[in-house]
Amino acid sequence: MFKKILIANRGEIALRIQRACREMGVKSVVVYSEADRDAKYVKLADEAVCIGPAASAQSYLNMPAIISTAEVTDAEAIHPGYGFLSENADFAERVEQSGFTFIGPTPESIRLMGDKVSAKQTMIKAGVPCVPGSEGALPDDPKEIIRQGRAIGYPVIIKAAGGGGGRGMRVVHTEAALIHAVQTTRSEAGAAFGNAAVYMEKFLENPRHIEIQVMADQHKNAVWLGERDCSMQRRHQKIIEEAPAPGIPRRVIEKIGDRCAAACKRIGYRGAGTFEFLYENGEFYFIEMNTRVQVEHPVTELVTGIDIVQMQIRVAAGEKLPFTQRQIQMHGHAIECRINAEDAYKFTPSPGRITAWHAPGGPGVRVDSHAYTNYFVPPNYDSMIGKIITHGDTRDQAVARMRIALSETVVEGIQTNIPLHRELMVDAKFVEGGTSIHYLEGWMSQHKR
Repeated sequence: MFKKILIANRGEIALRIQRACREMGVKSVVVYSEADRDAKYVKLADEAVCIGPAASAQSYLNMPAIISTAEVTDAEAIHPGYGFLSENADFAERVEQSGFTFIGPTPESIRLMGDKVSAKQTMIKAGVPCVPGSEGALPDDPKEIIRQGRAIGYPVIIKAAGGGGGRGMRVVHTEAALIHAVQTTRSEAGAAFGNAAVYMEKFLENPRHIEIQVMADQHKNAVWLGERDCSMQRRHQKIIEEAPAPGIPRRVIEKIGDRCAAACKRIGYRGAGTFEFLYENGEFYFIEMNTRVQVEHPVTELVTGIDIVQMQIRVAAGEKLPFTQRQIQMHGHAIECRINAEDAYKFTPSPGRITAWHAPGGPGVRVDSHAYTNYFVPPNYDSMIGKIITHGDTRDQAVARMRIALSETVVEGIQTNIPLHRELMVDAKFVEGGTSIHYLEGWMSQHKR
């Protein structure tokens, strides 16, 4: 096992990784920007090193600064968390070349699955069902693009091959709008991701967003740890996640889960990962793989009893998975609400000082947050300041506990999306379960403030 790990991230995930290290008796080094000097995890770290100003490009995305910090602090491994450099194959490669262990997949796996076109081709070979679409990146010839659009059938969605986080997508309903949409998405993709390649898929009208959590070691063992329903989202950004997914037959889930684990073995995957699918009319369609820990990993931890972050560290250190697929059991139901520093209905960011902070408690309640009273939420980063997760024997109990937890939560001095979560927890369609990815935006248009 490693003696010291550098955490190359910030916010709640930096604290989450730090807690996993402390429980395992591993020392942690935290890197931070000037904007995060007063963060809780900075105070709790065995060592903390400022690596630059608030701007991400000069701090959390500064590869030389992070690697040199690992060198001067004698860290042995680097955990990238999620976001920032977590799915950057060049960073993973530089970490390994510098003599450290990257707590994540190999650079080769990150490249393979990070490009949506090569990921889709790999999954088709592995027998994982995919959304009907172009076989690869779209060509330059407009006539060929139009031919492919006709073959797939409208509506279609144009996606950036190197995209992610809900960016680099454009829905096209008519052939007349296709070429302009492709050109616009290409220019946006080139600017945002440094990769102008785009591809086309059938746009599913009313799907759910279901994902499969996988874990693999360096000894060709791979398992899947159940599924999550992440359909409550706006502009492709998730705000509520749950496990297991309500209303989907177990045999259907097990079939797709087993294929995901088999795909991991096929590509020599290691560490934690997530296969993301659209689910409609009883069918699963692969859309992408995230080669890192997910924001929503706690719901899987609560229903499986498996610490995903510790397992990432253990397999990176060369340990074998301590369980087989048959030994993984799901218990009860878990729901997560992402707490963001933003207007609950307009979604405009609300950075600033938190003048009062009171986290909820009670049976089956977990809070993952780096926030506290008098903490200043910087304007430079993602607006998420924490997550409330509840677990119950049944979905109804998990929802009831979330209602209570949200009613107990106090955040003053800034705006948060807690009022929206409180409304959604009593919404009849959410309580019923199984809403599509378009449900929340439709709900928002009917509940304009």
